[in-house]
Amino acid sequence: MPPSDIASESAAAASVVGLFDLFKLFFMAGALSFGGGVVAYEREYLVRDSKWLSDEDFLATLEISETLPGLNSINIAVIVGDNLRGIPGAIASVLGLMIPGVVIVMVLGVLWASNHHNPRINAFLLGIAASAVGMLTVVTLQLGRRQFTNLLDLAIVIVTFAATSIFKVPLAFVLFVLGPIAIFLYRPSASLPRSMTEELHMPFHRGEHHGKLRH
Repeated sequence: MPPSDIASESAAAASVVGLFDLFKLFFMAGALSFGGGVVAYEREYLVRDSKWLSDEDFLATLEISETLPGLNSINIAVIVGDNLRGIPGAIASVLGLMIPGVVIVMVLGVLWASNHHNPRINAFLLGIAASAVGMLTVVTLQLGRRQFTNLLDLAIVIVTFAATSIFKVPLAFVLFVLGPIAIFLYRPSASLPRSMTEELHMPFHRGEHHGKLRH
């Protein structure tokens, strides 16, 4: 396909998802989520409701987000928005995700200043924390089910968990040690054609309603 046709096809695909649709989706995720549970809501809306991403796409996006500085939820918004609508999409997604949180935190901060000694308030916050942990656990099981059935994947998960949670090894050190090892173990086979090797590392297509990784 000539480069001009590819460019026009990409431009047409990018116009499928509206900026307001991106803003609204992430606004809902930011307004309804509980703490770290925002990632669970993002998956719910992006994969199940809008079907803009597949589970594999979302997992790949989450993996990239975890290697970058900042909150995973914000990183996901930037990556998804940019892939679907470029820089304007990234801006719309981030604004949609942050606005409700900023407003709610400011309002709750004022209320907390005068009610933080109330045991019912503390109990309510503990309940929210428990909900967030539960939602993240569900997302982990849904996205990581294949990793739990592969012995090599499971070994890396166990080693990472033991290092960070049991032996209290700094996360940065764990990443610097296990990262290169994982890259070496999962490196593309030298026998694969060049085109296939490149496709294994490409993100989901910009603008597709159900972007599937090209395996």
